Amino acid sequence: MTDQPGVSRRRLLGVVGGASAAGVAVGGTGGALTTAALEVKATPVTPLGSLGSSAVPFNGVHQAGITTPAQAVGYLVAFDLVAGADKSATTALLRRWSTTAEAMMAGRAPEGDDQIALDAGPCSLTVTFGFGASVFPKVGLASRVPQALVPIPAFTSDALDPGLSGGDLWVQIGADDPLVAVHALRTLRKQAAGTAQLRWQMNGFNRAPGATPRPMTVRNLMGQIDGTNNPKLADADFAQKVFVPGTSGPEAWMNGGSYAVVRRIRMLLDPWDELTVAEQEQVIGRRKANGSPLSAPATTGTETTPANFLAFNKDGSLAIPGDAHVRVATAQNNGGMSILRRGFSYHDGYEADGSPNAGLLFVCWQADASTGFIPLQVKLDGADHLTRFIRHESSAIFAVPGGAGHGEYVGQQLFEA
Repeated sequence: MTDQPGVSRRRLLGVVGGASAAGVAVGGTGGALTTAALEVKATPVTPLGSLGSSAVPFNGVHQAGITTPAQAVGYLVAFDLVAGADKSATTALLRRWSTTAEAMMAGRAPEGDDQIALDAGPCSLTVTFGFGASVFPKVGLASRVPQALVPIPAFTSDALDPGLSGGDLWVQIGADDPLVAVHALRTLRKQAAGTAQLRWQMNGFNRAPGATPRPMTVRNLMGQIDGTNNPKLADADFAQKVFVPGTSGPEAWMNGGSYAVVRRIRMLLDPWDELTVAEQEQVIGRRKANGSPLSAPATTGTETTPANFLAFNKDGSLAIPGDAHVRVATAQNNGGMSILRRGFSYHDGYEADGSPNAGLLFVCWQADASTGFIPLQVKLDGADHLTRFIRHESSAIFAVPGGAGHGEYVGQQLFEA
């Protein structure tokens, strides 16, 4: 066939399609025929698509994975140091992890790579590292625990599993390709052998890039638009709310860092689905279709329309109910306090009774949880109608230091000060 002067696109597709349809019966002849047909009009190698080639820098003032737009796939993993693992061993592990994360986030193969993601680009991979309060005494740094690394108190809506809570070391992995994310997870876990062992792992997901006609706020598994009032990078007080301010004191190793609160929140989806859309909207305080507040006209309101908490319906009732989630949680009703939410949905199958084990891997970022998540959750725990349809099953807080410079590892200022 290669001696023919040319083959039309239609005939080429017919040859390829015919070989594919013949399947195993064609055997070696089919493979040769397809190859020959493709050689007639060779085309240049297509470069990686924008999704595959997108890379997030590892080095910087802040670690990646905090202000990075949430990716399609996420893994939250906590490790505990094994018996006998000391400061030296932990330092060596952090060096390995940082070197490997820097390479993978740039799309390079790390040392000893198993090549399971060889064909893919970085796909917006981010790897973020944090420290639980329990690790400090184990590595001889009990005096270096930052004041803001406070325990999360118990709440009435909690049903916590200790095996899914806490942890010495925390790793957050995100990517827009599942194989790239799994590759990072496997590589980092193998590198932890002999120093740290897996305590818990949570697997999550978000909407894939390009799934909507334009960038849109994600929906959670309740079908609600989730994250409308997140702090924006352009806000004048964004850094003040999210990142630890610079200091020259004993906590200088946290400069540019943040505190991550991690909660696995089971959504009671079957009872939720029994509500009408109107009833669901009363629980949230926003319309399900477009996220507009119930205080706005149904025909003109949008997700970004400011909520009017003083608006009333014609019958005299509050347009946004007194226990609606948006009323209780909004910064407007909490002295301006807000947190940066950056979570993933999860679905871990079904229970014996048929109910879905699904919900939200809640991750929020703030400069200090004692002025961020904790007082907000205290208020939500007692006043938010949504708490009747969710259950908090795990809880952890981690100190996430600032980013590493070139040639440095994450946490270097803590371990080598």
